[in-house]
Amino acid sequence: MSSTSAVQTEVNPSLTDATRVWWKIGILSFGGPAAQIALMHKEIVEDRKWLSEHQFLNALSFCMLLPGPEAMQLATYAGWRLHGTIGGLIAGLLFVLPGAAVIMALAATYSVYGDVPLVEALFYGIKAAVLVIVVEALLRVAKKALSRTVHWVIAGLAFVGIFFLSIPYPLIVLAAALFGWVSGSKPDQESPAVHVSVSASRTFGTVGLWLSIWLVPLLLLGWLGAPEILVEVGKFFSTLAIVTFGGAYAVLAYMAQDVVVQYGWLTAGEMIDALGLAETTPGPLILVTQFVGFLAGFKEGGLVLALSAAIVVLWGTFAPCFLWIFAGAPYIEWISGQPRLRGALKAITAAVVGVILNLSLWFALHVLFAQVSRETLGPLTLWRPDLGTIEWLAVGLFLLSSVLAFRFHWGILRILLVAALLGAAGRLMF
Repeated sequence: MSSTSAVQTEVNPSLTDATRVWWKIGILSFGGPAAQIALMHKEIVEDRKWLSEHQFLNALSFCMLLPGPEAMQLATYAGWRLHGTIGGLIAGLLFVLPGAAVIMALAATYSVYGDVPLVEALFYGIKAAVLVIVVEALLRVAKKALSRTVHWVIAGLAFVGIFFLSIPYPLIVLAAALFGWVSGSKPDQESPAVHVSVSASRTFGTVGLWLSIWLVPLLLLGWLGAPEILVEVGKFFSTLAIVTFGGAYAVLAYMAQDVVVQYGWLTAGEMIDALGLAETTPGPLILVTQFVGFLAGFKEGGLVLALSAAIVVLWGTFAPCFLWIFAGAPYIEWISGQPRLRGALKAITAAVVGVILNLSLWFALHVLFAQVSRETLGPLTLWRPDLGTIEWLAVGLFLLSSVLAFRFHWGILRILLVAALLGAAGRLMF
């Protein structure tokens, strides 16, 4: 299934050139979904113009509606737009595999030796530098997505709803979509009419194929008498892949209590360590599930079973993402050509700005302060940093990275390298 005939881009890259860029994005995708979306926007919209701003924002809005990691799904869609299914597979896999390899190594080290202070020191500066990427994402996406006053209002309400009121992200998206649907009844000239070139039968075929690719290997685990822990993690994380709308942070909300309390796979401290390692490595934050699977398998039967459990978790977590994208991608541009559906997508995109602001602020608080407490005041949720635990080294690295990015226009790789080395030196010396 290919969409290349419908793509109107300024540059038509070869598959080899695109693969190099997907690899670059995969190894530099630190900092969670906000930073990863910013990195993709810079690489494929601003620098190379492989997708237009309109195409990128439409795809982002669509991916935010899906369960699972929106940044990985956005990369898969971009690859699909350029080179069809093979392009989508390459982009999606390269977005995940570098981080998965790092998480696998860290999980093995953690399982055998415990905490990994040297790794924490190396990634300390990276977390501070990533804040710059997040700020850039917020500014760029807001500039393009908030074209009307009502969009600013939606973004503001989305931020307040998710940051201060802890309203579930799916409800925020649904409310924005409904508002956009109702208010987007009048046709305009922004988008030309788009006809879906994929038949319903082909869509059903795609769904059937990817359902089989996803579920058959997991069912075989039970039929072939695999260790019970593999069957359990396969079932649990496949279910998680269906119900966790709202990205990695939504996954954590669903997952944390069950893996600690119900299944007893991890302790609460190990769950926190898992999140910390996932936040400081490239790739989607949802790779924290791989760490959980590895530790669960290790406790049950050592390194071999741990490796097997981690692979099962990766399969159950990411195989559905290809199903959602390959089945739904041919309809994204058609959706953007329908007034009401386009209104819904624009409202969702505006809400996404509020979500990115929420993630950015949450991430900044936890990078710049050693202790951040969650407090409630009636219906309000307040994140209160302990001012006495401010991380001055992180603040300095963030300011330095900001100067290098905004004043001297350094590339992301150089900034991350400088910040990592300075951060590691500072952490190990003091």
